[in-house]
Amino acid sequence: MATAPQVGGLADVVFDHAADDPGRVAFARKVNDQWRDVTSGEFRDEVLSLAKGLLMQGVRFGDRVGIMCRTRYEWTLFDFALWSIGAQSVPLYPTSSADQVLWMLHDAGASACVVEHEDHAMTVGSVIDRLPRLARLWQLDAGALEELLSSGQDIDDDVVHRHRLALTPDSTATIVYTSGTTGRPKGCVLTHANFMAEVDNVLARYEPVFHSRPGDEPSTLLFLPLAHVFGRMVQVAAVRGRVKLGHQPELSAAALLPDLRAFQPTFILAVPYIFERVFTAARRKAEAAGKAGPFDKAVEVAVRYAEAGERKAFGTGGGPGTPLRVQHQLYEKLVYSKVREAMGGRIRHAMSGGSAMERRLGLFFAGAGITIFEGYGLTESTAAATANPPERTRFGSVGVPIPGTTVRIADDGEVLLRGGQIFDGYLGDPQATGATLQDGWLATGDLGALDEDGYLTITGRKKEVLITSGGKTVSPIALEERVRAHPLVSQCIVVGNDRPFIAALVTLDPDAVAHWLQMRAKPHLEPSELVRDPELETEIRRAVVAANTLVSQAESIRTFRILAVQFSEEHGLLTPSLKLKRKAIERAYVSEVDALYHT
Repeated sequence: MATAPQVGGLADVVFDHAADDPGRVAFARKVNDQWRDVTSGEFRDEVLSLAKGLLMQGVRFGDRVGIMCRTRYEWTLFDFALWSIGAQSVPLYPTSSADQVLWMLHDAGASACVVEHEDHAMTVGSVIDRLPRLARLWQLDAGALEELLSSGQDIDDDVVHRHRLALTPDSTATIVYTSGTTGRPKGCVLTHANFMAEVDNVLARYEPVFHSRPGDEPSTLLFLPLAHVFGRMVQVAAVRGRVKLGHQPELSAAALLPDLRAFQPTFILAVPYIFERVFTAARRKAEAAGKAGPFDKAVEVAVRYAEAGERKAFGTGGGPGTPLRVQHQLYEKLVYSKVREAMGGRIRHAMSGGSAMERRLGLFFAGAGITIFEGYGLTESTAAATANPPERTRFGSVGVPIPGTTVRIADDGEVLLRGGQIFDGYLGDPQATGATLQDGWLATGDLGALDEDGYLTITGRKKEVLITSGGKTVSPIALEERVRAHPLVSQCIVVGNDRPFIAALVTLDPDAVAHWLQMRAKPHLEPSELVRDPELETEIRRAVVAANTLVSQAESIRTFRILAVQFSEEHGLLTPSLKLKRKAIERAYVSEVDALYHT
């Protein structure tokens, strides 16, 4: 367990690392489609200059500054510059509506805001008359960074250092608003000590997995939204852990995969969606080349190979036998090496969080040479509270508590967390804080179970448990995740609260469906025709039948409907972290849900 520092804040390492080794490459920054190295000395100088510019523009110790931007180098620069002068950042999702921006900037009492481009500036501008405390608005794509870097030249460096040295670990570092599946987002107050406890323990426990091989330079490409606590944790961990960090602003596979190949990270931290897209892209490529059969056989071999390794790690087996090793070696060149190459070629380990990963997907990647350590956490726990240990990964679980963290299960099945990374409370909301933090324990709202080895499995959300009209209690998450495992499925929502049985609405992945139609030489179908296609319905029914094997008959999905459009954040049906807004979806599709029970 890492010892919590007694003094200082998160920006101190920028100056310490630059003093130790100013020539070490700390970042790679993409300029005109080329990756350019940034040393720790150069980063320190930019942080110092930006901090002086912020002071010159009126930002003071304790002020809060909004950041509305995609995942870019400049975000990291602003975070550490703000922390250098004792200011606090307030991350805003770049897709936030004007109403959401108004609420978060007003609730936080922000005195300034950084935006990426003109659309963001117009969003903030549309509500600025209702934000009397907001005195500054800087636009990155209009030269704001350059202006700020030069404007503080007359301020002495010692002024910044005096601000920085006045910080203590219990000072607030950032206010991160929960994306919220219901109601107004709440501002989670996260301190410098919260981040230190989180990342220093993760670094100490997992440092060996950041390398492709012993002794090489660790590097990671950050593509998670920095408005989400997971992305911020990765950013802070990379800087504190001397991990070379690159930024990628697009989460789509089409934009991400080329940068993974160019950047060649040694490990990545991602959400299951990314690994699902890599897998489905590889499967589609094989099918298009007429090699779907061998690919599926390679998947089966990889899964069995990883399962055998898992049994050996837990002392219940001897590992892969000779015939399985021979088969595995055959598919190494044909399939597995190509999957790794698609992710840059150097990745051997990854961490996944944000939502549940299907066990079989994790086993496949492990068998293909990339072990994904699934973990679990919340905004309120500064990201990870549990994660699978490298030497004993239990696929399908979210692992064991990271050092310094304690997990217990309440009488009603709720997961409770305790540790140095647990937040200070919700900004200006003592009632919500009191309901969530009890005697130092964070009530997560998630339902879970601990096995005999101390591994945690998340089984559902307390507020999302369905109760049928017959009184049967059903947790929908496991069913939804298994349906989503089908390559044609984009999203699935299980319904049935106060209804006689469980049913589901299913949306389709447009790229996967286009490939599926092409491979079957089907004519182009309009969405309204596609959702009634008998062959497609049979495919989705297979996914539903597979999901139903997880539960009893009373809990199974009896019927489903395929929707012509996807759930989207733009229509208020998904959170920025892509979680389903259940009540909003059921309201938007009330007639479709009713039809499930009247056919």
